[in-house]
Amino acid sequence: MKLPSDLAAWFAANGATLLGYSGGVDSTVLAVVGNRVLGPRHFLAVIGRSPSYPDVQWKAATDQAKRHQVPLLEIDTEELGDPSYRANSTDRCYFCKRELWSKLVAIGRERGIRTIIDGTHADDRSDHRPGGRAGAEAGIRSPLAELGWGKAQIRATAQAIGITVWDAPASPCLSSRIRYGLEVTPERLSQVDRAEAFLRGLGVVGDLRVRHLGDHARIEATGTMAPLLETAWPVIEAEFRAIGFQRVERDPRGYRRGSLLPVAE
Repeated sequence: MKLPSDLAAWFAANGATLLGYSGGVDSTVLAVVGNRVLGPRHFLAVIGRSPSYPDVQWKAATDQAKRHQVPLLEIDTEELGDPSYRANSTDRCYFCKRELWSKLVAIGRERGIRTIIDGTHADDRSDHRPGGRAGAEAGIRSPLAELGWGKAQIRATAQAIGITVWDAPASPCLSSRIRYGLEVTPERLSQVDRAEAFLRGLGVVGDLRVRHLGDHARIEATGTMAPLLETAWPVIEAEFRAIGFQRVERDPRGYRRGSLLPVAE
């Protein structure tokens, strides 16, 4: 396996590294390259588990770590214990990341690891990412962004080095599906998780979000999924009612990043 020279050099220059690992393509590229360059004695990937982390993503993350022999540590995070996080303002991600990084910094200190990184990349700079402020406060590094890597380069590299999730759609935390101002609770997170898992089971692929709007839900999916959703709509309505939604609607515009923001991205 030929590793990308600039990213390999970054790890070699920065030494022992701890990665906040989600299992998405960005953090998986960092996990595979970092472990290959530094070796398991000097590299550790850490997953933060909470009700906001989808089970399907946890399985993908642990499968990739096992496949590529990446040393992995799982910890529990307690962001739901923070009233500021539960209040679900537009800077909710700040409070989540503040909780995560405080725990990872402590782990790094215990293990003598000073370089702690995340999967932020160059294309993220135009997104609404309040969690980045928490990372900056904690001294978290972002090698992909530092090297100017965008999503296209990350996916191409992932495919080249044998990462099977190279083309997987982005999957942020489940809280990102809940309408701002609506309290984040374990029950609402579970409703979103169950609803999206059900739609995936029907064959929905690509970008998918079930937006939790309180008593009802809105489905956003890539345009190619429209015929499937229409064909299965009676079944979908019944399942969403069983999950706890009074009704469900489909957004004819399809998936839109940041659609819950007061002004969409």
